Formats: sequence, structure tokens, C-alpha cells
Amino acid sequence: MSEFIKVTEQGSTYHHLENMSIHELLVNINQEDKTVPDAVERSIPQIEKLSSAIADKMLAGGRLFYIGAGTSGRLGIVDASECPPTFGVPYGLVIGLIAGGEKAITQAVEFAEDSEERGWADLTKHFISDKDVVVGLAASGTTPYVIGALKECRLRGIITGSISCNPHSPVSEEADFPVEVVVGPEFVTGSTRMKSGTAQKLVLNMISTSVMIQLGRVEDNKMVNMQLSNVKLVDRGVKMLMESLKLTDYETAKDLLLKHGSVKKAVESVIA
Repeated sequence: MSEFIKVTEQGSTYHHLENMSIHELLVNINQEDKTVPDAVERSIPQIEKLSSAIADKMLAGGRLFYIGAGTSGRLGIVDASECPPTFGVPYGLVIGLIAGGEKAITQAVEFAEDSEERGWADLTKHFISDKDVVVGLAASGTTPYVIGALKECRLRGIITGSISCNPHSPVSEEADFPVEVVVGPEFVTGSTRMKSGTAQKLVLNMISTSVMIQLGRVEDNKMVNMQLSNVKLVDRGVKMLMESLKLTDYETAKDLLLKHGSVKKAVESVIA
């Protein structure tokens, strides 16, 4: 195993933050945030391998699980919850799990992340199998809840991935497809909700979007399978339908969209 350096816990390069003006704080935070996309770019080869493995499993009927604690867990839940409305996939195809359960989404649950057994126990509630893929999310790469879950998955032949922000971390050792986005020390020492959280969010966006496109949930550059869950999305769908079918009457396009429930189905009903 290569040397593990916990970069996420190293001291901030900024000092006496309490003496900075709001303007200085914002400028300095922004300067640090600008470094995150470059760190993500360096990890694209790792992200590609993980995304390809996920797409292969999901095309064969498997599911995607994100599992994490704290900020990392919440980011996984956000990404999972946005897949059904954005891409029209069923709830339960992409699942986010967080140490401490639903309460931990809005409140810190003390010591929830410290159990190596709890993560696997949470996965078993969803009848996980080797058809699925589990991605562990841990900025530090040391979260027992996540590491324990990935260990058990690998013992059972379940493909694993990870997203962390330290090089050669313990969670990477338990992942078939580790992604390490090393963003360096945080502006506030150890506050991984900042650059590390941003990096994880960017990577999750890349994974779920690229996988959903591979699953055929996007056509051209449009969300043709999105759920029509509010007025804004209905309006967007109507305009997409008008463009696709060269319709000029808004209400006709709207009636057709609402009848079939998605842009894709509405288009197919006309060109079939």
C-alpha cells in the first residue's frame, strides 16, 4: 500500500480568518474553489473507468448505490434523488444511503459513521446483489461506515467504486474503481464540506449524467424523459416537443405532451 497522506486535514494556507473582511473572505474562498475543476480534470481517467463499469451493470439491469456519511452521504442522496425527475428513471434505480439514516440528512448523528458493520447492514435492506454497483463516498477516505460496506461488497462479488479527496486512502483500497480528487487543504482547516464537497458533487454529476446518457435517457442534448412535475418542466417539455415536431401551436403541443407523459413518448406517438 502506498503512503497515505491525509491532505484534507492539513492546515489552511490562510491565517487569521477572523480578521478578514467579508470581501476578503469571499475572494479567498473563490480563489480556492477555482482549483477544484482542475483537480477533477486530473481524475477523469478514474471517473471514466468507474462510469463505464456502472453503465455496463445498469444496462444489464443492475442498480447504483451511493453510500457515505455526513456531507458525502448527503451529496450522494441529492444525486440519487435527482435522477428520477431529470431522466425519468424509476425511484430505486439509483439509491443514496447515509450513516445514521434519514435523520442524518438534516442533522448530524453522533458516531453514526464509526461502525464498519452498519454500512453493509443498510445495503442488505435493499436486497443488494452482484448485479449492482456500490460507490463509497468519503472525502477523507477513512470513514469506517463506508469502508466496511465496500469490504463486504467485494467479498460477495459486488463491484465497488469510491470517491475521496486523499491519495492512496483506505477507502480506495476497498474499491475496484477508486476516484481520488486531491483538492488540497481546505480554506477552513478540515472543513471538507468546502472544496472536497464541491469536488464530490462535480464527480457525481459527471457519473450520473454520463451513465444516464448511456442508458438512453437523453436525446440530442435534451431531457426527453424528464418527469412533468411542475409548471416550469411542463413548459420546457412543450417547447422541446414543438421544436422536435415542428409544431406552431403551444396548446396543441401541451395537450399532446400531457396525454403521453413525456417528450419522448409524445414524439414516438406521432412518428410511429
